[in-house]
Amino acid sequence: MALFFLSTLLIFFTPSSCNAGYWPPSPGYYPSSRFRSMNFYEGFRNLWGPNHQSVDNSALAIWLDRTSGSGFKSVKPFRSGYFGASIKLQPGYTAGVITAFYLSNSEAHPGYHDEVDIEFLGTTFGKPYTLQTNVYIRGSGDGKIIGREMKFHLWFDPTKSFHHYAILWSPKEIIFLVDDVPIRRYARKSVATFPLRPMWLYGSIWDASSWATEDGKYKADYRYQPFVGRFTNFKATGCSAYAQRGCRAVSASPTRSGGLSRQQYMAMQWVQSHYMVYDYCRDGKRDHSLTPECWG
Repeated sequence: MALFFLSTLLIFFTPSSCNAGYWPPSPGYYPSSRFRSMNFYEGFRNLWGPNHQSVDNSALAIWLDRTSGSGFKSVKPFRSGYFGASIKLQPGYTAGVITAFYLSNSEAHPGYHDEVDIEFLGTTFGKPYTLQTNVYIRGSGDGKIIGREMKFHLWFDPTKSFHHYAILWSPKEIIFLVDDVPIRRYARKSVATFPLRPMWLYGSIWDASSWATEDGKYKADYRYQPFVGRFTNFKATGCSAYAQRGCRAVSASPTRSGGLSRQQYMAMQWVQSHYMVYDYCRDGKRDHSLTPECWG
């Protein structure tokens, strides 16, 4: 019983309430500086909700109200790369609202798709946003939910200013970064548990009241509309689906071979120990026969 209680605390304890304002140690390397920024129309097009999207210089705003949300998509698919954007979130009551930046091939493989997510789960007054990272493989998100969620609170207020969020996807690993600090590394341990088919880069804002905030306890309240997500400093660099087979995958670390440096790894461990609020591999209620990457 004591062990169960302790493990429950480790999974669901919310550390940001006592660690707010503590910043992670320097990762020592800043991959976002290695890749050029582009404006929205250079790399993306509206996907849905065109009347809920506006572009001012290089900055994009998308918003949700009771009539619609909005989404955008990269003009080309990739098979690896660095994908980032500086994002500023809506303050105040945003329960039920998701602002997302993610890779997916759901349109190319409906019902059997891959996906790599950065999702900001809306919140109620006085509570922090939750940043959810997730990986779906070959349809595990298509009615057969085998999510691989790791959730974090942040060491800053993401509604006050822009911060840079990124996914680095290579044939060996997926690394999630916040302001160049690695927060999660998902390694390729088998072909069955890793996305390898080409994916497009997407962004969206939408109503997920059924689950987004405290498992659906709090819903979107359109008295506070519009809910706005702002994006700028877009980066999408790597091997497109049309690149030659010899195209070399980008790296998140100083070495071209991939992985993380010791200093980056220590920064990631610090974030996970101070700001991670959920890890699917530590959830005793999950069937881990479906997530064999948790075993080793």
